[in-house]
Amino acid sequence: MKGILGRKIGMTQVFTEDGKLIPVTVVEATPNTVLQVKTADNDGYEAVQLGFEDVKAQRATKANKGHAAKANAAPKKFAREIKGNELNVNLGDLVNVDIFASGDMVDVTGTSKGRGFNGTIVRNNAKIGPKSHGSMHHRHIGSLATGGITSRAGKISKGTVMAGQEGGYTTTNQNLEVIKVDMENNYLLIKGNVPGPKKGLVMVKSAVKTTVAKGGAKTLVDYTSVAEEK
Repeated sequence: MKGILGRKIGMTQVFTEDGKLIPVTVVEATPNTVLQVKTADNDGYEAVQLGFEDVKAQRATKANKGHAAKANAAPKKFAREIKGNELNVNLGDLVNVDIFASGDMVDVTGTSKGRGFNGTIVRNNAKIGPKSHGSMHHRHIGSLATGGITSRAGKISKGTVMAGQEGGYTTTNQNLEVIKVDMENNYLLIKGNVPGPKKGLVMVKSAVKTTVAKGGAKTLVDYTSVAEEK
């Protein structure tokens, strides 16, 4: 599996040469450092540990500095593992955005936006109760213990829709298409939305279900030649 760590910058839109508009998310992924290469012999499984964003030495723990020193690198703010070693990298190597190409399909993992405590209407898209006068049941949760099952009377089933914390958990958006890879500026344009707020950490990995987008790579409108003429 291929992968790289980056930050979600925000969303914008691009146009193809045939006039189609594509909403995209900009993910900035500066070169990641390989902090550790795990093997089946030593660790019981194969994986590559990537480090992203340098941390000042005085702000890093002694363990973090010692771990990064093995790769001749500065301490990193984030460290995540990518299963397998499809990247064919060694300790201390750099992983850049060019591991992906336009038309590739990826899965993007991040931490969703935290929205605090919410009821079932917002959190679980539950149905609103009758709005007639006197119903007194507009946005309440309703029956919990029975749920129409007499054999479970008095017991709340696991997974029952209830009010609670909304967002702030790790989630993955699958089968997103890579529209553009900019090696010079270290960013990816990914079709659609990805989890998390602006400047949030995301992990871009090769998709586990689909590998190539329908129609292949998209050809975008190039505005650089127009700007040079002006």
